[in-house]
Amino acid sequence: MKRMFLSLMAIVCVLTLSAQSSIYDFKAKDDAGNDVSLAQYKGKVLLIVNTATRCGFTPQYKELEALYEKYRNEGLEILDFPCNQFGQQAPGTIQEIRQFCSANFDIQFPQFDKIEVNGDNAHPLFTWLKAQKGFAGFDVNDQRGKLMDGMLRKRDANYDKNADIKWNFTKFLVSRDGRVVKRYEPTDKIADIDIDVQLELNPTLSTIMARRSVRKYLDKVVEHDKLEVVVRAGINAPSGVNRQPWIVRVVEDQQLIADVNKAAGRNLFYGAPNLICVCTPAAGGGELDAGLLGENMMLAAKAIGLGTVCLGGPVRFLLSNDKCKFFLDRLDIPADYKLNYILAIGYPNEAPNAKPRDATKVKFIK
Repeated sequence: MKRMFLSLMAIVCVLTLSAQSSIYDFKAKDDAGNDVSLAQYKGKVLLIVNTATRCGFTPQYKELEALYEKYRNEGLEILDFPCNQFGQQAPGTIQEIRQFCSANFDIQFPQFDKIEVNGDNAHPLFTWLKAQKGFAGFDVNDQRGKLMDGMLRKRDANYDKNADIKWNFTKFLVSRDGRVVKRYEPTDKIADIDIDVQLELNPTLSTIMARRSVRKYLDKVVEHDKLEVVVRAGINAPSGVNRQPWIVRVVEDQQLIADVNKAAGRNLFYGAPNLICVCTPAAGGGELDAGLLGENMMLAAKAIGLGTVCLGGPVRFLLSNDKCKFFLDRLDIPADYKLNYILAIGYPNEAPNAKPRDATKVKFIK
């Protein structure tokens, strides 16, 4: 019976989460016991954190308040959820916790009622957050991260195999449009979070951070005016002494795309309904400028709700396959130019996660 009950609870949890596909679908009680819809934070960058008042990480309240004061006028909100599940380090009522935080750290950011973040009684918001960003591990090269990993592994050798919150002051960064951008463990540096917050608060920078290569598209053509916007942004990219060595061909003819896919015997462009073909001088040169052009177009596409992927392999195939010559002929490329790359573009039918970037490849020379 107990096993059946737990199974039913799990099903209920899954159904609840499936009905709440956005962070703005959730509600939580504030420190006065009032229900607060997170929909009121639409358009804000959120940092959501589970806290405790008697933890070794409790001084982070001071750093969080400093972060809040620094960026609140630019659109940052920090949502504080006290939790007593880790070492019983958040005792007392929410009123006592609020008094402690006000007296010791003068926090101004919103504080919510005490909740649980793991287990059967976990608040649905945190269950959803964990599903968006699982546990990626502590940085064991950091002394505090190494200590946390050692402590938790002694309790459970496989503690890192699930998405559970591991300790107090775990944080989730949420973009202005409700995406969970990043999860931070309590040992992660506030200085690193500060940089990520800046990237999300600035619309241009957040677009750069959110762009992903899209390989699944809706069956919907891109409106001509939107293609014009994307290309206009592209040709405003810088080029050496303003030579603008590129030429651009935008394919809106879906039959032409279907015909070349048929001739190739496969879908060359991931089902994208439109293509942007970029050409550079056949004698060489212009590749760097064309790359800047393409990056501008991919970012512009992202900014207006479109997805792109830059394709090189299909270009090599098209150039070497006589059956596809009709496609190149239709592009009307001058004899002294060559097709360099193709951007597949359309309305995305997927939201790929970011792949890790290696920050160790960057070195600052001071």
